[in-house]
Amino acid sequence: MQIGMIGLGRMGMNMARRLLRGGHEVAAYNRTAEKVRRIEAEGAAGADSPEALVRLLDPPRVVWLMLPVGPPVDEHIERLRPHLGPGDLVVDGGNSDFRDDLRRAEALGAEGIRYVDAGVSGGVWGLEKGYCLMLGGGADDYRRLGPVLDTLAPPGGHMHCGPVGAGHFVKMVHNGIEYALMEAYGEGFELLRASPYGPHLDFGALAALWNRGSVIRSWLLELLEDVFREDPGLEEVRGVVADSGEGRWTVREAVRLGVPADAMAHALFKRFASQREDLFSDRVVAALRRAFGGHEVRRAGGGGR
Repeated sequence: MQIGMIGLGRMGMNMARRLLRGGHEVAAYNRTAEKVRRIEAEGAAGADSPEALVRLLDPPRVVWLMLPVGPPVDEHIERLRPHLGPGDLVVDGGNSDFRDDLRRAEALGAEGIRYVDAGVSGGVWGLEKGYCLMLGGGADDYRRLGPVLDTLAPPGGHMHCGPVGAGHFVKMVHNGIEYALMEAYGEGFELLRASPYGPHLDFGALAALWNRGSVIRSWLLELLEDVFREDPGLEEVRGVVADSGEGRWTVREAVRLGVPADAMAHALFKRFASQREDLFSDRVVAALRRAFGGHEVRRAGGGGR
């Protein structure tokens, strides 16, 4: 299948690579030309602008955006609109607010341009293991994307969640759950470290143990095993945990719908508190975010890396 990919960051570049390895024709654009040259060397057709990317595709076109949330998505859509036509399909695979999807789909739909929102999870490991994909939009558009989704995701790893906005709403809640899970692990290891038994425990070995039959086993624990093996005391990580937006939106929707979401709200507020403190639990969460998503962490005694 032929597809245009705009945005070659941590996720977009590896998604383009996985598509190429799956036999798809990929046209790619990124604001940084060096990244375009890199993916060209791996078989993609490179473009020096969004407009040029559209010209590389045969109608009806599919253009997949992997861009930072907010204005960059709107700016690129506005650049694409005059060059797209009825039947073309725009997919926003970033972590957009589902309310923005409704607005964008309406504006594009007035010109016959289709729109799908795609929640994407998998972080820097997606190239190897595949991405979990949560799609919102028309059922026909979801089926049209089938060959691409089958390549990007592991077996059973993509789902049509409902009409426009559903994909990003589900991904928003997914990230709220992620906040709470990481906070629970962080607090657990903080308690262990503070206990009289803390000096005797190998946290890497304990994370490995809990992944052998325990009810709290998870991929996050697998990552923690590696994190603790490399830095047992997390001395290289400051416990400053960034808030990227999805947790706020999850709590906002919980308030709007009157749904109690205590654990997710607590995890969000702990991220705010982490800007002022340096708790071991926050170092666990910061190290986990780096391990699965490649997110920057602040080094102890220094800046980010």
